[in-house]
Amino acid sequence: MTTLARRPDTLTRDALTVLQPGFTGTTAPDWLLRRLGEGLASVGLFGRNITSPGQLADLTAQLRAERDDVLVAIDEEGGDVTRLEVRTGSSFPGNHALGAVDDVRLTREVAHELGHRLRACGVNLNWAPSADVNSNPANPVIGVRSFGADPELVARHTAAYVTGLQRAGVAACAKHFPGHGDTSVDSHHALPRIDASRSVVLDRELSPFRAAIDAGTRAMMSAHILIPALDPDRPATLSHPVLTDLLRGELGYTGLIVTDGMEMQAIAGTYGIERGSVLAIAAGADAICVGGGLADDETVRSLRDALIKAVRTGELREERLADAAERVRTLSRWTATPQDASAARPTEIGLLAARRAVKATYSEPYEPLREPPYVAAFTPVANFAVGDETPWGVAAELLRLLPGTRTGTFTGENAGRAALTEAGPGRIVAVVRDEHRHPWMSTALDTLLAARPNTIVVEMGVPQSPRRGALHLATHGAARVCGQAAAEIIAAK
Repeated sequence: MTTLARRPDTLTRDALTVLQPGFTGTTAPDWLLRRLGEGLASVGLFGRNITSPGQLADLTAQLRAERDDVLVAIDEEGGDVTRLEVRTGSSFPGNHALGAVDDVRLTREVAHELGHRLRACGVNLNWAPSADVNSNPANPVIGVRSFGADPELVARHTAAYVTGLQRAGVAACAKHFPGHGDTSVDSHHALPRIDASRSVVLDRELSPFRAAIDAGTRAMMSAHILIPALDPDRPATLSHPVLTDLLRGELGYTGLIVTDGMEMQAIAGTYGIERGSVLAIAAGADAICVGGGLADDETVRSLRDALIKAVRTGELREERLADAAERVRTLSRWTATPQDASAARPTEIGLLAARRAVKATYSEPYEPLREPPYVAAFTPVANFAVGDETPWGVAAELLRLLPGTRTGTFTGENAGRAALTEAGPGRIVAVVRDEHRHPWMSTALDTLLAARPNTIVVEMGVPQSPRRGALHLATHGAARVCGQAAAEIIAAK
């Protein structure tokens, strides 16, 4: 049994310090405020906690009244993954749209403005950007969250994003180390495996993370993925060879390492969150993210107790836990340092970026719509990271530009025929999302285009399928501003 060199109350505070839990509601519950007083140093916010910028500012002020140096984290990537605007859609295009434009200055400006808005609401840690190289087109969870499939492109935009966000005083968190792009399994549901060689992983997957480190990213998020070439036994989040030997040792990273959500089935369904959290800290992680699904005091208490027990039994070195807790405090101190947020920020930088990202393909000379169309949205099941709360598409924007626009949502093998029936004789705008991953979606477009060759197609996912339709628009994401940019082209407004 390990002999404790430090007081038990210090051990308890360290165990709480390394946790980043969530909670339900739009005000902080009593249990959370009590835990902040006991040593909890971080809180994670999700869409369920936010109704408006003013409410969010009040919430973060409530947290800081209990602990003024608390890290307030959020999963705000912009684009498809938004928590600030979870019920309206984001004012910023996501990574794939920025990668399609490939203007690093624009990426830096978008990230800076997003960071400015977060900082104004009291948020000081953003679990973004995704630095994954989307090398597998079948990837069900990364997709448009990635800047693209080219490692060099992803690297330069990751660095620009980190720079812009942190210039606004919000810590960036490059994710999901060592790279979630070459997977066909969503780690929210199971443990993905990447069988690439070590040389491929080092050259392809790690390039953006090296760039993030060079740009000074304050945090890095681990991936719940198994890469046998790096560690044949444990997923990256629980792997000493990945987090300590590779990330700390070979890459020289000194900032905070935070895990992806520990309640995701890749960990919860294999190791359990208590054991997984102990193994993650032992492997080199500094902070345990939990709260997307489990968001209560019982979860915090069980993880705290698991870490304390692991120290007392010798499974986890007390010095490793203390080191992890100190890295959390170091990041807290950085967020308290005034940053340069004075650069000019175009108020509509997100919309300007979304407009530049749209790629239009015409099969014939295009006449803008003058009459309201029927918008047929072919809707796949949303992945857990995106969620199904956030609206997407072009219908709302077309309704604004062309009053009388009607819309319907369709899915499954009969989607195309159902859309034709509902549309009636009017012009159709078909909206898809990752057509290449959904055979039923391609079949629906086949049906529509055979009956109505003048159908307009809007692809709001990764544009891997052939461009077709009288007008094909690839928006490279489904943010609200991406829909607005597409609608402006359709209606020539």
